[in-house]
Amino acid sequence: MRITAAITGVGSYVPDYVLTNHELEKLVDTTDEWITTRTGIKERRILKGENQGTSVMAIKAVQQLLEKTGTKAEDIDLLICSTTTPDLVFPATANIISAAVGTTKAFSFDMQAACSGFLFALATGAQYIQTGTYQKVVVVGADKMSSIIDYTDRANCIIFGDGAGAVLLEPNTDGYGVLDQVLRSDGNGEQYLHQKAGGSRRPPSSETVANREHFVYQEGATVFKFAVTNMANVAAQVMERNHLTNEEVAWLVPHQANKRIIDATANRMGVGPEKVMLNIHRYGNTTNGTIPLCLADYEQQLRRGDNLVLAAFGGGFTWGSIYLKWAYDPKPDPQAALA
Repeated sequence: MRITAAITGVGSYVPDYVLTNHELEKLVDTTDEWITTRTGIKERRILKGENQGTSVMAIKAVQQLLEKTGTKAEDIDLLICSTTTPDLVFPATANIISAAVGTTKAFSFDMQAACSGFLFALATGAQYIQTGTYQKVVVVGADKMSSIIDYTDRANCIIFGDGAGAVLLEPNTDGYGVLDQVLRSDGNGEQYLHQKAGGSRRPPSSETVANREHFVYQEGATVFKFAVTNMANVAAQVMERNHLTNEEVAWLVPHQANKRIIDATANRMGVGPEKVMLNIHRYGNTTNGTIPLCLADYEQQLRRGDNLVLAAFGGGFTWGSIYLKWAYDPKPDPQAALA
């Protein structure tokens, strides 16, 4: 009897502060029309306040997840946090989350694969379930991208936002859950999308700060080209490997980096816009938060047995796709924020 790892609940959190395109017009030389037509983004959420790190959002997403699923924190076996903006170099942000939510019996760790991190973490957490090692695994994707964005750089500051989403994985023997994955990476992409300083190669110094080397750097045209090709390729590959037709795919759950990349992936898969989860207009690119935030926003529209194809592309380069079959019908939630 095959054991699969099924998503049995989702939770999410985004900060209250809304940074609109019109507000960005006052910071850099750009316009709402330019941003919208090229990215699909209208606004993004920003975490404000002193000593407010990624864990603040992740904790709230996990707490909501545990409450919605009626799960006791002490019953969680493992917590994985995928993030590119950890609170600290160490300890792991996952450890900070675990202490706050009370997962006293779980071990926890961070996973860093840029925008593909949540997929990598989901696939990793699924293995612990599939091998029978654990019964309850929490995977949270969260980023405070505003902490590494230069708000004088009009190419990057329009794209990113802050947010967190979390899922609970549990064993399933009825064919629901994570069924296949194609995960890839190519370190040759480093030169096109990276953070120049802050690590062991170039530790923080007065020079690196003065040179503004602690912010996201990317060569947008090159990244866009690689993302369009590779994200679409792995999504199509997952469909082919599992003999899925476009009619059988209920939802494409794409990383929310750029609407044109999302459209290209959907076109390659042959699925119409009515089957594409989209909330980039509300949150921008929250990096590790995009896919779980989509699942949370669309939870009320998901039905048991739905075929979902998750796809992402990130710096490094990293990319991948996961095929999963949704495991439950949602409980009615009149307050649900449908995209």
